[in-house]
Amino acid sequence: MQSPTLVVLAAGMGSRYGGIKQMDPVGPDGEFVLDYSVFDAWRAGFKRVVFIIREELEAPLREHFGSKLEGKLEVAYVCQRLNDLPAPFVCPETRQKPWGTGHAIWSARGAVKGAFAAINADDFYGASSYQVLADFLKSPECDQDTYAMVAYRLSNTLSDFGSVSRGICTEDSQGYLQDVVERVSIEPCPGGARYRDAEGQWQPLSGAEPASLNLWGFSDSLFGRMEKLFVEFLQSRGNESKSEFFIPTVVDTLIKRGLCRTKVLHTTEHWFGMTYAEDRAMVVEKIAALTAQGVYPEHLWQ
Repeated sequence: MQSPTLVVLAAGMGSRYGGIKQMDPVGPDGEFVLDYSVFDAWRAGFKRVVFIIREELEAPLREHFGSKLEGKLEVAYVCQRLNDLPAPFVCPETRQKPWGTGHAIWSARGAVKGAFAAINADDFYGASSYQVLADFLKSPECDQDTYAMVAYRLSNTLSDFGSVSRGICTEDSQGYLQDVVERVSIEPCPGGARYRDAEGQWQPLSGAEPASLNLWGFSDSLFGRMEKLFVEFLQSRGNESKSEFFIPTVVDTLIKRGLCRTKVLHTTEHWFGMTYAEDRAMVVEKIAALTAQGVYPEHLWQ
């Protein structure tokens, strides 16, 4: 079976972070969080990486990775363009924000064949998460109608410096995803966590809920199915300047329409990432600890 591809969503604007968080050094040798994601994927058996980027990030990312990935991973760069839309839709003149994670993945349709994983560039997912996903993508269970999502314990995914959004999941008795609901303004609190509902009221969470962090496994059948949903999205919300086409919503819709099933793969890893500028010191500290423990070499790519 063909080795899976890693698709990295790296075109985000970093509005809450206040800068280009995808390229903020956090490792002992100037590595980004993204370096550790690519390294973990390579060790898990991925052979190709596709970076979905804004145009201005291509040159610095090429310079950063340079010869580091030669002989390890085949590399491709795809620009997520606001005007890359299904015909006959055109981008509103007022729109400056990318169309969201669903559009980012759809942007890779010409660069990906076969099974692939999709990740956020600024999230640290942990080595064993990549391994469990790679094992699925290389197994017979991964086919044109069966996808996968790596689920984290919600309490292992929260930030100490502000609220986060998470897809809260439920699964059936066979371990397939039934529902993924995007909850916003989630923050830790005594006894678990809480989120704000549509009316602005706080609602409780236990902290044990399975949470999606956009660590997905797909076959390339996704692209055609996704395009039909993207057309529906553009018909209803395409004139809004800040509407977003989210990949959890895509998967949830496909499941409810009986067009795919999605295996829930659980991980005990702790997420951390670069959501807020204050997160950086914590990320540096955690990377240093993992390096000291021998999980990663001090000079990652040497």
